[in-house]
Amino acid sequence: MKKNKLFPIIAVLLVVLMSSCDQNNDIVTPSGTSAALTPKMSSNLSAVVKSVNTPSKVSSLNAVNLGIAEDFAILSKTGITNVYKSTITGDIGSSPITGSAVLVECNEVVGTIYTVDAAGPLPCSITNATRLTVAIGDMETAYTDAAGRSNPDFLNLGAGDIGGKTLTPGLYKWSTALIIPTDITISGSSTDVFIFQVAGTLKLSSGVRITLTGGAQAKNIFWVVADAVTCGTTSHFEGTILGMTGINLQTGATINGRMLAQTAVTLQMNTVTQPQ
Repeated sequence: MKKNKLFPIIAVLLVVLMSSCDQNNDIVTPSGTSAALTPKMSSNLSAVVKSVNTPSKVSSLNAVNLGIAEDFAILSKTGITNVYKSTITGDIGSSPITGSAVLVECNEVVGTIYTVDAAGPLPCSITNATRLTVAIGDMETAYTDAAGRSNPDFLNLGAGDIGGKTLTPGLYKWSTALIIPTDITISGSSTDVFIFQVAGTLKLSSGVRITLTGGAQAKNIFWVVADAVTCGTTSHFEGTILGMTGINLQTGATINGRMLAQTAVTLQMNTVTQPQ
């Protein structure tokens, strides 16, 4: 008698599964593999089977503490070069190099331009070597913290090519360079944290976009990169970049995030918006 009651339930589950297998999305799961689940399938399954709360280590991932470096849209140690006109929303600064290495004009910045001396952009730059020294120290500490996080949830995902993927919250690590040749999506809630550790260069190809969904916020996304970062022409980037070397935005590239570089930042008619 019990077996007869089970048959209708099994039949319903099979129909739900088989009717929803016509489309696939490349979604990264905590094992670092792709899950071929469609929104339709997920919705149908949840209507039949109640969700189960499973503890996950990614839920406890802490954000990177940027200290007062968090107050900057652009912060560098060896200067900021620029091809006019860029639009920067947020404070910028460079230290210990002289203010003459900050090649941004006053009308390009909605915020404060900090320099270590009076050689910065006139008449708008503010000389505050002490604040910059603390900010640079906090930036370096943040880099060490982010780069030192262990036990990644995703190791060498895509063999260093994550084009087309949807990335879920967690700690990612690549032991070589990372390329993003086609659009990607970062999906999570407003409190989810994403940390991407890259041992080599990071290249976002021209015209490629990073898109946030599900409430994910740029302020909770951290890219810690040991070598140069390049965002190609008209590309769009999301998150804070903690760069051991240079960060380069090519013509027309935009970023919703921060560029915190331990060498120089290069701008070419870009839009930079500090996340709130």
